[in-house]
Amino acid sequence: MSKKTGKTDGEDAEGGEASKPGKKKLIMIGGALLLAGLGGGWFFFLKQPSPEQIAAAEHAKAAKKPASFVEMRDMMIGISPGGQQDRQPIIKVKVVLEIADAKVSEEIKPLLPRVEDAFQVFMRELRPADLEGSAGMYRLKEELLRRVNVTVYPAKIDAVLFKELLVQ
Repeated sequence: MSKKTGKTDGEDAEGGEASKPGKKKLIMIGGALLLAGLGGGWFFFLKQPSPEQIAAAEHAKAAKKPASFVEMRDMMIGISPGGQQDRQPIIKVKVVLEIADAKVSEEIKPLLPRVEDAFQVFMRELRPADLEGSAGMYRLKEELLRRVNVTVYPAKIDAVLFKELLVQ
């Protein structure tokens, strides 16, 4: 409490709280941001799409075709031993190739022996430590996808899927 006025330190001469110079400015900025947010929300959520946008969306739905799958033969490959092992490790793998267009799947079927060769040459150099954990599996999938796309170019494979992967 002040000795001269008899009021507490938080009050000014009129008896109210001490005015803060930035408080009004802060309230005005907050109000402007609120109005801008409401206007933007109206624009994005309440505005009706144009007929051209509706036609384009329907065309995109009609153009989307189901993926086709090409199953490769089962492969058993002797891989490099990791460290000092008595016997050579073997990997057994069943692979399916995912393709967006059925026409492309027919184009790549004659090239499957080349794809198998590319896979075997790469996997022969792998070690059991290269296949450990989900990161190892991911790297293997990405490398096989890269190699199959190089082999079947100009066709494009979307994904390499493992049906079975066994390391002994």
